[in-house]
Amino acid sequence: MDGHEIKVPILSDSDIVTARQKGREMTSRLGFTSTDSTLIATAISELARNIVLYARQGEIILSIAEEESLRGIKVIARDEGPGIPDIERALEEGFSTSRSLGMGLSGVRRLVDEFKIVSEVGSGTTVIVKKWK
Repeated sequence: MDGHEIKVPILSDSDIVTARQKGREMTSRLGFTSTDSTLIATAISELARNIVLYARQGEIILSIAEEESLRGIKVIARDEGPGIPDIERALEEGFSTSRSLGMGLSGVRRLVDEFKIVSEVGSGTTVIVKKWK
């Protein structure tokens, strides 16, 4: 299973559910606790929901992360949407341009061990998160 990637195209709410399920399957294979699996599934849901809300389409890519003695899951959320003009503001607690009850990017950042975001206005956003076991 090493190097194995699972790509989930995100176009609608049902794809959010699929991405979440695939994340749960991968975390259980990796031996994550059910609590950590839930946290990861929540982060995946939030990232996928952002794609549907803001970009209309994109993808979630799940893979195994390995660094030295660490092993975990890597989640990449990628879209070619409008991009985020002010990343710092988007990462503020409670910030949302959609007025949703979602936890937003700041919430996702709290759920994972590593969080990186790259966004360019007019050409999309990529969020890369890792959670170690």
